Amino acid sequence: MRPAFSVLFLTTLIGAGQGLLIALVCGQLFLVVGTGDASLSGGFYAMGSLLALVLLALGLLASFFHLANPTRAWRAATQWRTSWLSREVIALPAVMGMAVLYGGLHALGWDASLMHFANGKSLDLTMAVGFVTVLACLALFLCTGMIYACVKFIREWHSVWTVINYTLMGLASGFVLAAAYAASLGAVVTGLYAGTGLVLIVLALAGRAVSLWRNARLKPLATLRGAIGAPHQNIRQVTQGFNGKSFNTKEFFHGKSPETVKFLTTFFLAVGFAAPFALVALGMGSAAVLWLAVMVQYVGLLAERWVFFAQGNHVQNLYYQRKA
Repeated sequence: MRPAFSVLFLTTLIGAGQGLLIALVCGQLFLVVGTGDASLSGGFYAMGSLLALVLLALGLLASFFHLANPTRAWRAATQWRTSWLSREVIALPAVMGMAVLYGGLHALGWDASLMHFANGKSLDLTMAVGFVTVLACLALFLCTGMIYACVKFIREWHSVWTVINYTLMGLASGFVLAAAYAASLGAVVTGLYAGTGLVLIVLALAGRAVSLWRNARLKPLATLRGAIGAPHQNIRQVTQGFNGKSFNTKEFFHGKSPETVKFLTTFFLAVGFAAPFALVALGMGSAAVLWLAVMVQYVGLLAERWVFFAQGNHVQNLYYQRKA
């Protein structure tokens, strides 16, 4: 399939935003419930939520660039009963709204206790809203992944690994971003975010490696013989059938050589996973190194997302892909 660059930015930006929101809530939960340390001010969570909101908004903005008629974008939400795309259209603004609510409550200092535990610790309003925010983020991960996983005729996408990888890579990028953000402010949760980010990078790499291994072993269900309905055993395509480009050649094939796809696969494995892992491991206490890890990782994830779409092989390419 031909990757639309707006989709690459949409999925990677909102993934990082969701991961950052989840990281903020996990950090608050760890400090307040786990250690009883509430030394971080509400401003830390408020600014972090604002950063996540900016990423989500940029992703939403990017989505308009691959719409045929952006003025009718609202209609995309009307088929929520059957369409994962419609559910994503609803879930994304919901997550943005929860980011505003979670960050706003922290900014206002509205943390009245809702529940008290036997050990003297309590659950405040911001944390309760945080739990809902995490659930909304996980729902959005599910919707985004299922948009592609439910497409049965693109067998490279039609797998549970699509949802798993979208979630793991979003979480990994979000926690690395959270580590860089926390280090910039000297927050005590920097180590927590960096350590969790390392674990998530490894898990995301393992999940993506499994999907690459699976896709490499898929056997095509259709052949050129079946595509043209010919009974001959030896068929060789020498021309595309027409000289100019068409919808079929532009929308269902990326136009790059197999060598390019292989190079970008190696590139995203190195830049999207190995390099940020090394940078985070070596620079846990350095905000500059962690921000470098964020930027390097994002470039790698853009390449990963391109490869993900490029490896989606539509059966029509049996007939239209080659040109003399």
